[in-house]
Amino acid sequence: MRDGEARWAVVKPKNRHAFSLSMRSQAMNTLRTTMLRTLLSTLILLPLALAAQPVLAQEAPDALVKRVAEDVLATIRSDKDLQAGNQAKVKQMIETKLAPNFDFARMTALAVGRNWRTASPEQQKQLTDEFRTLLVRTYSGALTGYRDNTMDYKPLRMNAGDSEVIVRTEVRRSGQAPVQIDYNMAKSADGWKAYDVAVAGVSLVTNYRDEFSDIVKNAGIDGLIKALDTKNKGSAPPPAK
Repeated sequence: MRDGEARWAVVKPKNRHAFSLSMRSQAMNTLRTTMLRTLLSTLILLPLALAAQPVLAQEAPDALVKRVAEDVLATIRSDKDLQAGNQAKVKQMIETKLAPNFDFARMTALAVGRNWRTASPEQQKQLTDEFRTLLVRTYSGALTGYRDNTMDYKPLRMNAGDSEVIVRTEVRRSGQAPVQIDYNMAKSADGWKAYDVAVAGVSLVTNYRDEFSDIVKNAGIDGLIKALDTKNKGSAPPPAK
């Protein structure tokens, strides 16, 4: 097994059912990798880059997404290291500008599903830390091909007092079909934060749920923590092509 290709299995398949689960795990990993690379390569995470600026905390979420998208895209276009895929710089950008604007605890709870409630507070913290690391590593290895894309912003459906909204966008790429991107966002004391992103209607977060459930069923919460830790200590995902 290559380090960069996680099968997530805690135990080796010993029967037909286990082998089926392993094959399904590989297929889901491939799907998620493709979705995550699409997410980064089309600049659909970058609109959230400066979302937590206190002075603009009350800004409408769709206006915020549009403003920040243009600002960050201009920054990337002027930075040759980012254009060349310098992983240190890419990771720094994600850690400083993107990660603070995601609710990783909620994202992890959604990915783990009902098993989240059975985890102790310490286990929940460990799961959140490992899942955050997994996503950041994946993003860092996938940020390419972003300069020539454009984004269309759909009208925001939001009522006064709403604390959760979906910001709908569509990314257009030369010679390719448009990709619909939906940002699920919630308002917190620190401003709007994303807790899920749907690419062409498929949730990037809940897409992990079945696989995580299989691991917890076979090895418990600690087994899932160990599987995530092993994945994160492996080779970083290769850049998207």
